[in-house]
Amino acid sequence: MRKVPPFHLAIPVKDLKSAREFYTDTLHFKEGRSSDHWVDYDFFGHQLVIHLDQNEHLASTKNPVDGKNVPVPHFGVVLPWDIFQSFADQLKQKEIEFEIEPYTRFKGRTGEQMTMFFFDPSGNALEFKAFKDPDQLFAS
Repeated sequence: MRKVPPFHLAIPVKDLKSAREFYTDTLHFKEGRSSDHWVDYDFFGHQLVIHLDQNEHLASTKNPVDGKNVPVPHFGVVLPWDIFQSFADQLKQKEIEFEIEPYTRFKGRTGEQMTMFFFDPSGNALEFKAFKDPDQLFAS
């Protein structure tokens, strides 16, 4: 897999305590720096920052992809195949309520990948995926 520099992503959360429990205890992301308004996380080698924002947010919409209704907007990371499998198993054991259960998308076609979607307590949609052939990440 190619080396890329870490990215930084900041997202709003309505309640810092419940978001912190979700990202720390449910997803097992390692916590970094924090204050009473934000928390840094190690997001598979990238920096995810949850920021307290109690304002109302626009509802997400859904777009059809491979016969599923994909929530938009969403964010996530592309994981190695084996890490995706173990992370999906961990989430199932935690009884995560999936918006789209882990499954293989585009099976036998260019861009074959495993993917799953779920929401955090603030309604942020997360997608995690893994490509069977990582070189097909940008294949058309």
